[in-house]
Amino acid sequence: MPSEKQTAVKYYVGVDVGSASVRAALVDGFGTVVAHAEQPIQVWEPQPDHYEQSSADIWAACCSVTKEVVRGVDASQIRGLGFDATCSLVVVDKQFQPLAVNSEGQSHRNVIMWMDHRAASQVKRINATQHRVLSYVGGAMSVEMQPPKLLWIKENLPESWEKVGYFFDLPDFLSWKATGVTARSLCTVVCKWTYTSDRGWDDSFWKMIGLEDLVKDKYEKIGNHVLSPGEAVGKGLTAGAAEDLGLPEGIAVAASLIDAHAGGLGVIGADVKGHNLPCENQPITSRVAMICGTSSCHMGVSETPIFVPGVWGPYFSAMVPGLWLNEGGQSATGKLIDHVVRGHVAFPELEAKAEASAHSIYTYLNSHLDLIKKSLPVGFLTVDLHVWPDFHGNRSPLTDLTLKGMVVGLTLSRGLDELALIYLATIQAIALGTRHILEAMQAAGHEITTLFLCGGLSKNPLFVQMHADITGKPVVLSKEVESVLVGAAILGACASGDFASIQEAMAKMGKIGKVVQPNHEHKRFYDKKYEVFLKLVEHQREYRSIMNSL
Repeated sequence: MPSEKQTAVKYYVGVDVGSASVRAALVDGFGTVVAHAEQPIQVWEPQPDHYEQSSADIWAACCSVTKEVVRGVDASQIRGLGFDATCSLVVVDKQFQPLAVNSEGQSHRNVIMWMDHRAASQVKRINATQHRVLSYVGGAMSVEMQPPKLLWIKENLPESWEKVGYFFDLPDFLSWKATGVTARSLCTVVCKWTYTSDRGWDDSFWKMIGLEDLVKDKYEKIGNHVLSPGEAVGKGLTAGAAEDLGLPEGIAVAASLIDAHAGGLGVIGADVKGHNLPCENQPITSRVAMICGTSSCHMGVSETPIFVPGVWGPYFSAMVPGLWLNEGGQSATGKLIDHVVRGHVAFPELEAKAEASAHSIYTYLNSHLDLIKKSLPVGFLTVDLHVWPDFHGNRSPLTDLTLKGMVVGLTLSRGLDELALIYLATIQAIALGTRHILEAMQAAGHEITTLFLCGGLSKNPLFVQMHADITGKPVVLSKEVESVLVGAAILGACASGDFASIQEAMAKMGKIGKVVQPNHEHKRFYDKKYEVFLKLVEHQREYRSIMNSL
């Protein structure tokens, strides 16, 4: 905790709501995380592809972790508060009380999570309209966006639909809880709800998809007051929220960001001088921020709008003010690695050996791969083992949620060696998917030279090296591992008025920690792996076509 001599230091609180936990950090004006806390939150999966949470549970966790990180700090030094969260849908009534998003009528479960795919038929109908707003989401809307979920609620839960007062994206729900102001962030409404910064809401879209009742009340239920990320919301923290969070009443609260965008903010603007990177002395548009946790997002910015088939956007000022954002993504990355590793028959052996060596299961697997590689580079161990990673559908660049995962090259072996190999092949498949996304962005006009990684998977050196080798681009890791929290704190810093702009705060609070260079001697091997990777989806579509002809 800061010493008494540091009384002049200004601090900002960043709160990040992920899929499984809430985290908070106390961050200084140089981007250093001074204190950090985390608390798990509950997830319900009442049936396949249905994922639900509780807004009350989430807020309680926000309060708990925030109190923990500011304990013992002089309140006058805390200048601002910023939130980021997953793009989950929060449903409340006219008195802001939770409404059920499930057929069981469990009102405390009032959040449809971002990764929920219940609205598959609704999104198919929405995409069939070919409405002009779809051109800003890569040509086809994702089931993970909010309009299909709204339509699902209307069609399947008419009682809840009739009682709805407000639909919030989770980041906006948090800023409302803190300030009592129902303003929405430009980030959320542009990226997940079809709002555009120049035209606002498009009446014809909502009427065409059967949600004309949202138009009638001038969009009050989904937001008719929109703020730029980092802009101060209302009069700051309310007395009630201040007591809940353990913060001083009235401190600045920022318009929020989606979690991936906060991660992008925390890394993409860092000063790279002296690191011999191709993006040095180049505009920020030569960088892609990759936020990799449960899922992965690939954030690239441009000075003019670039329309990339299968990649979300272009979204104006959704992450960095004044720049257009394109957002690629993979719906299951960390979740996929966990699924593959924990579901393997040799997992109990792995768990026991990792525990005995006092290492995490992934550190142990990385060491085991080094043992079995012999004279080969580690990555070459999968010459006969290939994975297509879309176990939860493809978000980018194919936008096909019906795609399934594939593994080619299995044997009857069931030991730890085989578990290590399928783990490696899965990581490589995720990196090959990133290459697929980057190639689509570059083909459309992006000029990308450098990757900036943050999130939980960026702590895994094998994951990082595979992304460098397979994309052929250097990977920059931030000095602060918790870049998403730094991004949230940057919002609070901007709202406080201590920085003139988001860009200034990004440059001062984002710091480079390590650079991982690609091994160009391995290029030919990974080019061949990529050829196989693309063949896998061709084969999947071919066998589907055969079976669909029945």
